[in-house]
Amino acid sequence: MARYTGPRGKICRRLNFQAFESPKFASPKRAYPPGQHGPTSRRRTSDYGLQLHEKQKMKYLYGLLEKQFRTYFAKAAAKEGITGHTLVQLLESRLDNTVFRMGFARTRRQARQLVSHAHFLVNNRKVNIPSYQVKPGDVIQVREKSKKMEMIHDAMRRVQGEGAYAWLRLDKANMTGVFVDYPSRDMVTEDYNEQLVVELYSK
Repeated sequence: MARYTGPRGKICRRLNFQAFESPKFASPKRAYPPGQHGPTSRRRTSDYGLQLHEKQKMKYLYGLLEKQFRTYFAKAAAKEGITGHTLVQLLESRLDNTVFRMGFARTRRQARQLVSHAHFLVNNRKVNIPSYQVKPGDVIQVREKSKKMEMIHDAMRRVQGEGAYAWLRLDKANMTGVFVDYPSRDMVTEDYNEQLVVELYSK
């Protein structure tokens, strides 16, 4: 299972973006990029630098490595419609991301671990692949033997009502959710610019 295992705090400082959900990355102690020279004045960022910056934000947010992210972009570019919006939909419909959005896990990293350990069913079938693409109408549920896990209950206690995302439907009592439809771009509120990513890979 390939994933980034390096220092996450430095990534958040370099990108000036909370790429990981843990609260400790929301307000870094040093509000400037890492480096031995401390807070120094920086030159104007080039267009390429801006594009790369946005790509890095998306890549780390969804927990992907470079080759995986390029594969998602290639799939998005091959589909009809706006490439950037399609890219966001592909990333949002990953099973680990969907488990996180439904509130079964506190972070995407935790959701990835839970999926890998086969704690979820999709349409009553065991799925242990974090990158599994969920489709509209798919039912995601916690396996019966996993419903007593404190990790999942702790995450679900943070969910208000029946979920916060319009493209998902959650039944907290039964620990079940439905992926209703692919989200439109305005439903996804994370602060990244996918159009700059399209420009980066289209050169």
